[in-house]
Amino acid sequence: MTTAIPTTATPATGRPPRGPRGLTWTVLRLHRSALIVWAAVVLGGAAVLLWAYGPGADAAQAEWDRVCAGREACVWGDPVYDYDRVFRAAGFGINWLPALVAAWAGAALVAREMENGTARLAWTQGITPTRWLAAKLTVPAVLVTAGTTVLVLLHRLVSDAHPLPLGQWSWYTADNFQSNGTIAIAAPLLALAIGALAGLLLRRALPALAVTLVATGALESLATVASRNLVPWETALGTLKTGYQSPMHILYGDQGALTSTGARVPDPLCTDDAKCLAAHDIVGYYTDYHPASHFWPLHLVETGLLLGTAALATAAAFWLLRRRIA
Repeated sequence: MTTAIPTTATPATGRPPRGPRGLTWTVLRLHRSALIVWAAVVLGGAAVLLWAYGPGADAAQAEWDRVCAGREACVWGDPVYDYDRVFRAAGFGINWLPALVAAWAGAALVAREMENGTARLAWTQGITPTRWLAAKLTVPAVLVTAGTTVLVLLHRLVSDAHPLPLGQWSWYTADNFQSNGTIAIAAPLLALAIGALAGLLLRRALPALAVTLVATGALESLATVASRNLVPWETALGTLKTGYQSPMHILYGDQGALTSTGARVPDPLCTDDAKCLAAHDIVGYYTDYHPASHFWPLHLVETGLLLGTAALATAAAFWLLRRRIA
């Protein structure tokens, strides 16, 4: 006699399982410490910038109006200093985010798993190497882009509402320029791609970290120099009488002397020595510069260079991965 064993079917709820699944969840769980640090950086930076936009700006403006309004020179108090320190620190921090991402991407994203063998273990569990690398790059790229975009938008909000006419906060200063536009968003993505490529190439965490930091910094510097020369410079001319002439609040480029043929030569520093000027055939001076209206052209050109380089590094990483497992 055969006894039928009843089975209890689990009723379908019609709802998908909650929370991320698959490779995305694996990447997030594996790098949860980095995720916590990144969340703290973004939330902390956002809190600082919101303070600068609200209470900090109000206190600084009140101090400025009390002490400095209508005066050519003044000595302001703590509210202005506090505002200055916070705003400049925020810009400095945003500018250094690529280094933070580069250090993590170079050491932990790919190289550590290649070094300890967990990458190959994952590839034996139904995850193709291409999908593995795609997840390794996509998940942090989304989080890094979201975080830096929030910080850049808040920094620009504070910068546009800046209550105090202090020169060190001008559009072209190092702390202000990069952190106010798309360069600050693109640079960490370059660091991420370089880190993945270095990890696959070297397969050791510490060497990959060092190479990623150096390569990211060098490529950023090259992109900055290239963008400033790809966007046409404006030129201000000065006579022997007036000397160098240029507008206020500009990003300076090349400067020098002009000969009677219009050739640009290094300034011989003759000052008012007529014989020296005649001997060098100096008839005037020039100054190349970028005005404030070039802010977005400069940002977009440099952003394009950074993202293009990141795309090349990403393609090279996938090519190298396929070559390594072939």
